[in-house]
Amino acid sequence: MNAIEINSLSKYYGKNKGVEDLSLNVPEGEFFGFIGPNGAGKSTLIRTLLGFIYPTSGNAKVLGCNIRDKENVLKSVGYMPSDSSFYSNMKVKDILQLSARLRRKDCFLESEMLCHRLQLNTKKKVEELSFGNRKKLAIVCALQHNPKLLLLDEPTSGLDPLIQHEFFTILHEKNQQGVTVFLSSHVLSEIRRHCTHAAIIKNGKIIACDTIDALSHNQTKRVNIVGNIDISTLSGVKDLHTNDTSYSFLYSGDLNTLLQTLYKFDIIDITISEPDMEEIFMHYYENGGMSNDRVYA
Repeated sequence: MNAIEINSLSKYYGKNKGVEDLSLNVPEGEFFGFIGPNGAGKSTLIRTLLGFIYPTSGNAKVLGCNIRDKENVLKSVGYMPSDSSFYSNMKVKDILQLSARLRRKDCFLESEMLCHRLQLNTKKKVEELSFGNRKKLAIVCALQHNPKLLLLDEPTSGLDPLIQHEFFTILHEKNQQGVTVFLSSHVLSEIRRHCTHAAIIKNGKIIACDTIDALSHNQTKRVNIVGNIDISTLSGVKDLHTNDTSYSFLYSGDLNTLLQTLYKFDIIDITISEPDMEEIFMHYYENGGMSNDRVYA
């Protein structure tokens, strides 16, 4: 069964587009990345899946439940928004108990374990917490009831590197137990290290969706040259950096044509390699997706 099924989903705010004609399937047990810069539509999609806002058109299911059945959707989902707000005069332990009571579950042991691993002081009031510690509180609220699906919207901003490492260790443990993780982020290194599949969203539309390996390998190459060349004779060159007799650029043309053209020049050294994830992401964004991109199902 799919943990998430989205069919031709659109959400408009008046004339402004949130997401448009978006379709996506995420199987149960997946560690799935959702990549896009701020304003691309990531939060709009997550809030629509949770029933916090209603779609303009299309439909979706979460764990087999229609998203309009918000109560049943929320029972088995752990949600962490990008910016969490809590009652400032309450202690951390009271916030966690309130969250557990709202779900009608005894979460004490799981909560205690998570607070210990994330180094969260439960005796402090919310108003005494740093931004990073409020993020920790949001993590525990999202995870302590052992949900089947985690919807995490930019979860690591404000966390120090050691806590980020522990947080992802916890997520992988949950994932190995069968929990589906849907991680929304604009930090590409997070997606590359932790997810097996990912979708790239641009202006409310998915422009690429595949395995991380497949997304990382396309016809674009990173070319580095030391020598004297006339760069104007090359087509398909992007992201050019040059300094005297050194050139570095992304090349999306035919490699045989490139080598035949370069043969005329005095080349001291040349390397052709796969671009990194950040460069690939920009390639997709500049080109609006590739013709063979597909919805993962």
